Amino acid sequence: MNIPSPASLSIFRHLFSSVAEEMGVTLGRAAYSPNIKERLDFSCAVFLGDGRLLAQAAHIPVHLGAMPASVQAAIAQCAPFHPGDVVILNDPYQGGNHLPDITLVSPIFIATPISSLQSPVSNPLTPHFFVASRAHHADVGGMSPGSMPLSSEIFQEGIIIPPIKLVEAGQRNEAVWQLILRNVRTPAERDGDLAAQTAAHAIGARRLQEIVARYGLPDTLAHADALIAYAARMTRAAVAQIPNGRFTFTDYLDDDGQTAVPICAAITIAGEQMDVDFSGTGTAVSGNLNAVPAIVQSAVAYCLRCVALALLQTDLPMNEGAFAPLTLHIPPGSLLDPHPPHAVAAGNVETSQRLVDVVFGALAQALPNLIPAASQGTMNNLTFGGSLSDQVTRWPGDKVTVTPSPAHPITPSTFAYYETIGGGAGAGPQGDGASGVHVHMSNTRNTPVEALEYAFPLRVEAYALRAGSGGNGRHRGGDGLIRTIEFLTPVTVSVLSERRERTPYGLQGGQPGYTGRNMLIHQGQERLLPGKFTLRLQAGDKLRLETPGGGGWGAPDTAE
Repeated sequence: MNIPSPASLSIFRHLFSSVAEEMGVTLGRAAYSPNIKERLDFSCAVFLGDGRLLAQAAHIPVHLGAMPASVQAAIAQCAPFHPGDVVILNDPYQGGNHLPDITLVSPIFIATPISSLQSPVSNPLTPHFFVASRAHHADVGGMSPGSMPLSSEIFQEGIIIPPIKLVEAGQRNEAVWQLILRNVRTPAERDGDLAAQTAAHAIGARRLQEIVARYGLPDTLAHADALIAYAARMTRAAVAQIPNGRFTFTDYLDDDGQTAVPICAAITIAGEQMDVDFSGTGTAVSGNLNAVPAIVQSAVAYCLRCVALALLQTDLPMNEGAFAPLTLHIPPGSLLDPHPPHAVAAGNVETSQRLVDVVFGALAQALPNLIPAASQGTMNNLTFGGSLSDQVTRWPGDKVTVTPSPAHPITPSTFAYYETIGGGAGAGPQGDGASGVHVHMSNTRNTPVEALEYAFPLRVEAYALRAGSGGNGRHRGGDGLIRTIEFLTPVTVSVLSERRERTPYGLQGGQPGYTGRNMLIHQGQERLLPGKFTLRLQAGDKLRLETPGGGGWGAPDTAE
């Protein structure tokens, strides 16, 4: 066996990462829904047989620390494995994060000798690798289209799937597959998106087999272990550059429908270790802002990775080693570790963003010339759905005929859609914040206007930067966005948004960014809407979302 060298480590790092990246390309191209195909709202990763994260593509940061929990749950509940198995799950209390994010996990076996000098594996039921994908499905049932409702318990949010085998030894479990499709509003779309995920896993398995065939199993596994150890050493080295001490910060979620919710973090840096204590955070709420611990780990790991990249001025592999310096303390029963059956739909998307604001706010005290001001601090979650009549007019003289689906005739004209909308990024010591971008825990694209209007009965009336919404400072915060949609058929709309009451903070004397606004335009009359709502809209109604700007950095009077 060859001893890993810097050159060979670099080669294997990119080999493993390329597996996850190609899985993502396959999933995006094969998917049916605009949310996955256009917005790329998914993540793919490679794990070792013991569940350690080996490589993750640069997809969605909120999945960063949550995917390992899914693989560990699959191992705990679905072993023993056989070639061709695929585990499915979305239960936030058993390895998931929120119900629309459906995760598939597949064991990968290297069960035959790679050369005459190697012997077959001794236990064919022990995988050498796993591949996993997590995709946000636009509807998984529940009390409102899009499955991001104003819920008060998880049962209202959609179908709950514990870790079970969707495919066993290469044979799809048709009963499970049809059970899932029967519990969603868009079964044909879900059918296609789940098939796209399984296709991505087939690609991942093939590429891992090819890597082992070329380099041999012992060298491949040795380099995998060495890469994890390297990431751990480098991340610890980055933490060692942060001044020792205890740094605290508190920020608030706007509300859970009733009152503001505090999130408190106390970060202790001691040499190469980083301890994050969330004591003082509010208790679990009756609404759906609760976040499971895997989301907390994702947010903290994301912040640490950003700091490490900036301090070391070099790229780092994303694997299990990136978590090595971290210790988290999360009070049981709190907003960040709720007991079932608390609702959690918004915890993954909104609470995760505030967690980043809080952790960066604390780290800004230790690294004042490195940490940027707060970005928009929300994902501006928009879901809508309804049923089409026979024809919908998009433009004068243009009628679209709805054709029933032969595969799923029971819901021939039902549609559902989900998207997040970008805003302003916080300014930093190096320059202004970017405008109109997805920030921090969201890394999706926007849905192009053409794709949105083609797929759904609506008209995008405006999509523009919200000029002047970024905070002033030596460096200005980025501006938010304005997105106005006119619906051409009756729909049920839900919005989960934050930073409508509390501004994204500025740093080092910079001004805060503007809060966002949600507006309904009905028969020419504007009406201000709350940050979280569900409404039944009529054809011709318009919804305008104005997203927050980022905070400014540095006192404005010192601008050059």
